[in-house]
This record gives sequence, C-alpha cells and structure tokens, in this order.
Amino acid sequence: MRPSLLSVSLALCLSSTAVLAAPEGEARDFDQIVVTATRTERAISDVPNTVDVIDRARMDTLLVRDIADLFRFEPGITVGSSFGRFGLNDIRIRGLGGNRVRIQTDGIAVPDAFAIGSFSSANRNFVDLETLKRVEVVRGPTSSLYGSDALGGVVSFVTKDPSDYLGAGDTAHFGTKIGFDSANEGLFAGATAAFGGERWSGLVAVSHRQGKETENSGEAGGEGDARTQANPQSSSGRSVLGKLVFAPSEAQRFKLTVEGNEDDVETDLLSAYGFQSLTGATNTQVLGDDHQSRARITFSHEIDGLSSALADSVDWQVYRQDSRTRQDSVEMRIVPSGAATIRDRREREFYFDQRSYGVQANARKTFETGSVAHTLAYGLDVERTETKQKRDGRRIFLDSGVVTNVMLPDVFPVRDFPISDTTKASVYVQDEITFADGAFRLVPAVRVDHYRLEPEVDNIFREDNPTTQLADLSETSVSPKLGFVWTFADAWSLYGGYARGFRAPPYNDVNIGFTNFQFGYTAIPNPDLKSETSDGLELGLRYSGAAAYASLSAYYTEYDDFIESTRQVGFDPVQRLVIFQSQNIDDARIRGVEFKGGVYFDALAPALAGWSLRGAAALSRGEDRTTGEDLSSVDPLTATLGLAFEQDSWGAELAGRFVGRRDRLPTPPPAQSGAPGTPYFESPGHALLDLYAHWTFAPGTRLNAGVFNLADRKVWQAGLVPLAAETSATLDRYTAPGRNVAVSLSVDF
Repeated sequence: MRPSLLSVSLALCLSSTAVLAAPEGEARDFDQIVVTATRTERAISDVPNTVDVIDRARMDTLLVRDIADLFRFEPGITVGSSFGRFGLNDIRIRGLGGNRVRIQTDGIAVPDAFAIGSFSSANRNFVDLETLKRVEVVRGPTSSLYGSDALGGVVSFVTKDPSDYLGAGDTAHFGTKIGFDSANEGLFAGATAAFGGERWSGLVAVSHRQGKETENSGEAGGEGDARTQANPQSSSGRSVLGKLVFAPSEAQRFKLTVEGNEDDVETDLLSAYGFQSLTGATNTQVLGDDHQSRARITFSHEIDGLSSALADSVDWQVYRQDSRTRQDSVEMRIVPSGAATIRDRREREFYFDQRSYGVQANARKTFETGSVAHTLAYGLDVERTETKQKRDGRRIFLDSGVVTNVMLPDVFPVRDFPISDTTKASVYVQDEITFADGAFRLVPAVRVDHYRLEPEVDNIFREDNPTTQLADLSETSVSPKLGFVWTFADAWSLYGGYARGFRAPPYNDVNIGFTNFQFGYTAIPNPDLKSETSDGLELGLRYSGAAAYASLSAYYTEYDDFIESTRQVGFDPVQRLVIFQSQNIDDARIRGVEFKGGVYFDALAPALAGWSLRGAAALSRGEDRTTGEDLSSVDPLTATLGLAFEQDSWGAELAGRFVGRRDRLPTPPPAQSGAPGTPYFESPGHALLDLYAHWTFAPGTRLNAGVFNLADRKVWQAGLVPLAAETSATLDRYTAPGRNVAVSLSVDF
C-alpha cells in the first residue's frame, strides 16, 4: 500500500471533524465514563491521558472472540502471536509489551508471562472476553496510580455486574449466545442469568468455546521446516463468572466475586518434523499438550455518601488469585549413532504457577478552597505473590527400554529460578484541582511502592546450582505524575502532562540460575539490578461536540535501565565456565502521534440520520539509545476508517484497516564470513476491508455477522512477524487469514 492511501484516509477523517462547529447537545463518544485513568469516574474529555474504551455493545458488534479481535481497530495497540504452537501472547502499547504493561481484571493484575526455550511459554491471555462489560486502556506510563509493570500503560478488564442486566423493577434476566468463526472453525456458546431484589442481587455467566488452528495464507503443507500452513490444533476452553451483591442501603454494596477460566490446546507440530540440523536427529513426531487456568475470589465493599472529613466514598477489596500453566511436549526422534540409529522418545513438562493474595483500598474526598475545587483520591495496595517454575522430562530409548532424566544440557527436574515470594506494598495520592470556573483541571499524583523479593531454595534448584548464592531484594520507588486539561473554548480542550513509570527487577532476572559443565557456562544472580524506568511527556488536543469528536496527541517517552537477561559478563578460570548474568544496559526512546475521531451525520442533516464515520491512526518511531538501532517492537504507520449506518432494528459498518510498510528494523548481525547479514523482511503495507452487520429481528434477539478481509488479500500483520531474513522461504507462516466470516446469535429475556 502506498503512503498516499493512508494520507487520503487520514485527511478524510481529519477534514470531517475539524471544520465542524459545536452544536448544542451532548458529545457521544468522549462522554464515556472511565475509571482507570484517574481512579475516579470521569468522562474521557476530562482526563489528561489518551484513553481507549471498548464497551460490551462494541465488542458484540465487532464479534470479538480474543484479544486480537478486541484491538483490531485500535492503532498503537498491538497483539503479538507466534507461529507453531503458543498463539496469542502479548499486548503492546506504543511499542512496549510483555510484563511491562499492566493487565488487570477488576483492578487485580493478571499473572505474569514467562518463556524459556522452544517448549515453554506461559502467556497472560487468561481472560474470557465474554465475561466483560468494558475494556479501558491508558496509554503511556501509569505507575503513579498502578505501580510496577505499568511502565508502558494499563489494560483494564471490567467484568459484568447484575445491575448491567436488571433495569428498574426487573427481578430476573436470562440470556444466551452462540457463535461461529470460520478462521479457526471456532464454536462458542454462553449463558448468563441474573436476579435482583430489594437487598440481594446476583449473576452467573458460563461459556464454552472450541476450535482448531487459526488459518493463515500459507500454501506449503506437509511435514518439515518448509511448511508454511498453520500446524493442526484442537482447542477448548470454558469459563464461569459468579457475583453475589448485598446492598443494605442505597449507599452500601458488599460483593462476592468468583471467577474461573481455563483453556486446553493440543498441537501436532508438523513444521518440526524431519531432519533437524542443530541436533542431527530426525523427528518423526512432535506433539504439544498445553493447559492454562486462572481462578479468583474477591470480596469487596463500596460505601458512598459518607459525612466524613476524610472521605466521601470508600471502596476496598481482598482477593486471592491462582494461575497455572502446564505444557507437555513429546518428541519421537531417530538419532544416528555410528552405523546404527537410536529410536528416542523425549518427554518434557513445563510448569509455571502463581498464587497471589492482596488487599486494595481507595478513598475519594471532594472539597473546596476558595474558588478552587478539589477531588482527592488516595489509597493503598498490598499484594504477596508466590511464583513457582519447573521443567521436568525424561528420555526413553525405545529399543532398550532404558529411561533417564538426562536430556542434555539438562538433568531434570530443574528450576530456572528459585521459588520466589514477592511483596508489593504501595500508597498513592492524587488531587484533581479545578479552577477558572471549571475551565482548567490540574492533576498531580504520586505513588510510593515498596518491592521485596525473597527467594526460597529447594532441592531441585540446589542440585542444579550447587554453589549459587541467591539474593534478596528490597527496593522503594517513587512515581510522580502531573497532568492537566484546559477547556479553552466551547467543546475544545488541551490536555497532557508528565508521567513516570517503573518496573521492579523481576524475580527470574535477579536470581536466574543454571550451570552446564558440559557446555561450559553458568548463569548467576544479580542483586544489584535496578528498576526499569520511563519518563513520558504527552500533549493533546480534543474536540468534543454533538456532531463530531476528535483527539490528536503527540508523545515522547524515554525508557532507562532495561534489563537484558543472561548477558555474557565474564569467565571463571577456576571452574572454566563462561559467566552470564542479567544486567541493566538498554535505554530506548519511543515517540509518536495518535489520532482518533468521528462524525455523527444526523447532527448535520436529518436526511443523514443513522450515518456515522469513525477513524483512528498511530505513527510511532522507536530506537535503542544504546546502539542507535530501530526498535522492531514499534509498528509502522497504522490507521482505521469505518463508515456505519444504524437503524432501530439493524445496522451495518464497512471498516478499513491500513498499515504502512514495516521498514524501520534493526541492522541484522553480520554473516560468519564478516560480510553484512541478510536484511530482515520488511512486511509490505496493506489495506483490508471488513464488513459488519447486525439485525434485531425479534425483541431481545440479535444476529451479528462479519466478513473479514473482503478482498481475500495476502497480508503480513506487522505485530505477528518476527525478525526473519527477507530470503526466508517460510515467510508465509506469518500471514493473516484470508477471507473469513463470523456470526453470533444472542437471545435475552
């Protein structure tokens, strides 16, 4: 796709919004209420950040089934994926992802991601999107309110409540939904029941999903490393959300929440069959059996209308959350041994478990000092987490029947870091200061976090690391923020500010531990690791009128002391081992411009009732300040544009997705001969069209349908393409699905 196509798309959207006056009436998009940005209920137009909100109705219209669907039309937010086995694995905001982005459900952080080697990858994709009523995303450093891991931003999932289904006078609700997605032959079914009375209300939502591998546009099938089609998969998942609410008065609510989610995926890795040049073996079978689960129980209390000098409202919650990832792998191999061969079965098991306990409390107080109004928010957050990781395995010689736990370079079982207990304790305070008759809002905030890491040595870790001295870690970090919103004219405002982010040194980097005498290397702890930090500046302009809305912002963020895991740092002449250690070495800079806007044509002319236009765009640049190289995690220019028509009983939307060429990549390493390395593949720009429609053909009954990639184009989505040589014969592995469809039917009564 030529840049001119993107320029035309942006010009259409910008021109549609910039020339409009502000008719009387309420804005229709930036009026949405968000909580994540300031921990207070505020319309988007009143917060000093770039915030995205995707509500339940929008998720249903877009037939959202996973996080890739969720952020399909949110430029600047990327969902990563890997070919072969593990699928969706990352949410990146403005080029920063992994555990550097806080992902939370009802304020509670989802478990960490951790990966090592080719057979182990625990991701953070633990939330069933059907249980959600809203998703909020705050872009940029947000540690002043959410502490460690909010280095790049926050993705906040908010689950459904009984009140979302029960209107005034309603005592019961029941709804069901079924759906199909052709991209992975996926089937979905779910049901929700809610009840309510004068004091008590409750909700139960259950769902089941199943499917196969998500197709791509690869054409090479068969077995071996030349395969570009997706590997065969079979997946299933289920979830339950239960809530019980007791309201002794209009001002108080006690809530008990129970949530569970689990997924199973079986993969036949045909692409890993055949001769393996690194090992000299021939794989005759490679299978993966992966399971992940998360369970949470929360008890919370909300109080409004307090007559106290300290607070007008208070909420608190206590919780426990357990997660487990288990991944089993089986390789059947033929290994040459002189003139003979050895038939070899290798079984591997990977476990990554986390258990968290915590308490959160928040208070808000509104008061005035002269002509200045204040909304004070403050609170505390204490969480203790136990993290366990283990790899186990066995090698079975099929001809002799001998079984051994030696599978070089490992002697199983092993832990790549010790059992780790982490404690995070923090307090924060924020004041929203409003003056000049409400035209100016100043938002200073600060949070103090104390992080403590306590490793536990067990026999598994000690046998593999007999001389490793583990390190405790205790660190305190202060994260300030200063934001502002200036409404300088009717419907126009300027917003922005400064924010600092940080990420405490992870347990797996502080106390990484493994020694391999055969290959002559060891990894040692680093008790001197510093927190990763970021300093971000943002400035934006908003227009929020009855006929149109628009936001244009620019940001600049510097990231310091990024941690590089297992960096070679020296040599032990006594044991003759090369020494590796995690260290703070990398600094990065990411800057960019983002736009979001739309037009409601019925406010311009009655004859255009029902028509609307929406668009968004993001252009970012990132570089490693240590090497001067471009950051591959930063996407090229991305934009979306949608034209919709809405009536009482039906509607449709034609939506375009536009991506520029991915031409800002780091320099490849030189070849062994010293000649320049083969350049990395620059995924070409593209334009895709999707068509959505919905029809309410009976009271409480709605049919949603979507056709994606209408022109059946072969494209590479930048966020899914690794750093691969442009001469690679398997680039088609990373292509998106061709034309595919999805439908859903929901019935509520």
